[in-house]
Amino acid sequence: MSAKRILITGAAGYLGLQLGHRLMDDFYLLGLDVRGNPTARFPIEQMDIRSPNLQNFIAQHRFSHVVHLASVVAPSNDSVRDYDIDVNGTRNLLAACATQGIKHITVTSSGAAYGYHADSPAQLRESDPLRGNTEFSYAYHKREVEALLTDYRLRTPQLAQLIFRPGTVLGQHTDNLITRLFTGSHLIAIAGSDSPFVFIWDQDVLAAIEQGIRLDSAGIYNLAGDGALSMAAIARRLGKPLISLPAWLVRTALAIGHSLGATRYDPSQVNFLRYRPVLDNRALKQDFGYTPQKTSAQVFDYFIAHHINLTQAKHREP
Repeated sequence: MSAKRILITGAAGYLGLQLGHRLMDDFYLLGLDVRGNPTARFPIEQMDIRSPNLQNFIAQHRFSHVVHLASVVAPSNDSVRDYDIDVNGTRNLLAACATQGIKHITVTSSGAAYGYHADSPAQLRESDPLRGNTEFSYAYHKREVEALLTDYRLRTPQLAQLIFRPGTVLGQHTDNLITRLFTGSHLIAIAGSDSPFVFIWDQDVLAAIEQGIRLDSAGIYNLAGDGALSMAAIARRLGKPLISLPAWLVRTALAIGHSLGATRYDPSQVNFLRYRPVLDNRALKQDFGYTPQKTSAQVFDYFIAHHINLTQAKHREP
């Protein structure tokens, strides 16, 4: 067994659980989450990453490596709480890592940290500025977390950082706010915009994290399969109609729905579909040394095949 001692935050979640099972035979491994998971085959301590006891917990287990996956994926109606978990929780974790001499931290940021902007490059590289929109809490929080990481790189260089900025993660059992865009009877697009999506297979995410831990890699890397799929291409693959609406109409509908409490989304969030960030993965392949096993198109086709199979199986249940 390796001498590395690993802590995974968000260990009860979709990626955290899979990563723990992937690494548990080769490393001393513990998970941390606000909730447990009865399917976990490795120990998960129930603790909030904002806890003042976090530093003592890290000291007690003498971790050498941390994988930080804990974050609020689906924003709640309590924006202050969400910010506190994402940003201040990460702040608390980084302070504990620095104090306790952690050697290596892996953080899953997001391609959303670049933001959704009309003037974004056709392909975003790791050197492009992070402009996560304040109106999208997930993107804004990722931008703020990366600002914290930048600060720690300057004042705590002995803590090696490996940061991944994934595109949309899809796998056999993925079910989240993004996948629900694709599961309705039709798809919505903003007229005049391709709304391209870049996808990354969940197993590629896990493999890249594992490689980074084993090699003690550091750096910042976009994590995406080759290519991108427009909403029109996604609709064709799903065999569903695509309804293209002018941006002003979508804004009006969201304004009405938001004022009536029918949706948490407001008019400013039209840009989420209108200006999708497309991630350049050359650094991942050339510098980090990992080539995703599936392209964006292959990832989506894999998701479709398994989603349809799961849906059909549910319909067959008595």
